[in-house]
Amino acid sequence: MAIRPIYHQKDSRIEAHVFVSFLAYCLYVTLRQRLRTLAPGLTPRAVIEKMSSLQMVDVRVPTTDGRLLILPRYTQPEKEHVLLLHQLRLQLPAQPVPKIVQQGAGYLADLKPL
Repeated sequence: MAIRPIYHQKDSRIEAHVFVSFLAYCLYVTLRQRLRTLAPGLTPRAVIEKMSSLQMVDVRVPTTDGRLLILPRYTQPEKEHVLLLHQLRLQLPAQPVPKIVQQGAGYLADLKPL
């Protein structure tokens, strides 16, 4: 998330913003500690910038019976991503399961796993 001023109108949104900010800080510190032991010389900023090129996309395929097959997929990691994940002893999760919806229905209205 880019750093910018955020103005909230409700207390619950302020609390949520502080919570998300705190979680982001915890993840940043955890990444920094992991880098110190497993990949000295790398900075959290460099890892975040490199990994930011991995994306999650929805591949939408219409079916012959009028439904829509949705395949959520993350992009294929590059060699540098694979090397970095190996160095940090991490692995990407399995690709998410496909979903099927009626065409014209809202995307989240009636998702059904295959």
